[in-house]
Amino acid sequence: MLTFRKALIIAAVLITLILFLRSSHSSPSALASSPDAVAYDISQITEEQRPSQDIDSPQQPLKQPPPPPFAPLRERLRYHFAYDLESKFPAYIWQTWKYTPTSLWFGQDLREPEASWTELNPTFVHQVIPDDTLHHLIKYLYGSIPEVFEAFDSLPLPVLKADFFRYLILLARGGIYSDIDTTALKPVVDWLPDGLDLSTVGFVIGIEADPDRPDWQDWYSRRIQFCQWTIQSKPGHPILIDIVSYITEEALRMKKAGILKKGKMDKTIVEFTGPAAWTDAVFRYFNDPEYFNIEPDSTRNITYEDFTNQVEYQKVGDVVVLPITSFSPGVQQMGAQDIDDPMAFVKHDFDGRLCRAVGTHG
Repeated sequence: MLTFRKALIIAAVLITLILFLRSSHSSPSALASSPDAVAYDISQITEEQRPSQDIDSPQQPLKQPPPPPFAPLRERLRYHFAYDLESKFPAYIWQTWKYTPTSLWFGQDLREPEASWTELNPTFVHQVIPDDTLHHLIKYLYGSIPEVFEAFDSLPLPVLKADFFRYLILLARGGIYSDIDTTALKPVVDWLPDGLDLSTVGFVIGIEADPDRPDWQDWYSRRIQFCQWTIQSKPGHPILIDIVSYITEEALRMKKAGILKKGKMDKTIVEFTGPAAWTDAVFRYFNDPEYFNIEPDSTRNITYEDFTNQVEYQKVGDVVVLPITSFSPGVQQMGAQDIDDPMAFVKHDFDGRLCRAVGTHG
């Protein structure tokens, strides 16, 4: 007699067999699909829009064995996100907001700025990552380095996560990050001069502030402050390794002390994830003998004096520093020219209503 217990066992066996047969006959295209599609929707991207890859490039040497789990954080980040200076800048544009542009809740005042990036850069993959996807994307990208994801997931304020996200996505994938309240004024390919060998450039930043007034400390955190609302990078750049390590270590330190909470932290947002922390990381790189030929016992450091009153491009090692006009045109101070200037590339709206998501601090 077929009892209920026997029927249940038979049903379970049949379901298991069906699932096994389905997985065994998965199509080759499904098995070979890009892992990038796991975390965010790129189903609408055409092949010509994807970042180019050299089909005929020589076979890459095998990776070195991975560092042990207890190796220093920076060492593990370098391994998982190797930096190749001679590679191309990935054709990605990353932004983040509460909703995607396909949502009815995406603000009308943001549609024109957001669309400007796609219109001027039609061959780029342009992704606006919504809030409800950030958690899963960072977990996917940094699953092999769990403390990074733990630090991100533990941050108590959306502005902290928005700040941290820009560094994390550029470290892992490279390309352009720009705040949702920015408008592209020129195509990305026109940001750097034609004669510049891009195989010697791995990072592009702009000057945010160059205050020469005596009370500058009342208005800005650093004498020269670098933009973090628009950044271009190749994956794995040492500046990104540094800032990701710094934020991770500080977040976990405060978490352990029980102060990684709103109103309890012993660092301000600006010094923790914002422009002060970012500017410090850039200057640490410029003065790191591991990357620059700094003479022993030399007292010469790269400081704000090397960038104040800058009006043209300046290359420091593999970093191109753009003048204040490039990412801050039309602010009518500190020497910034208007949006029609040849060096004006990105306009930032400084919309205070967007501080929650985009990490602006002023």
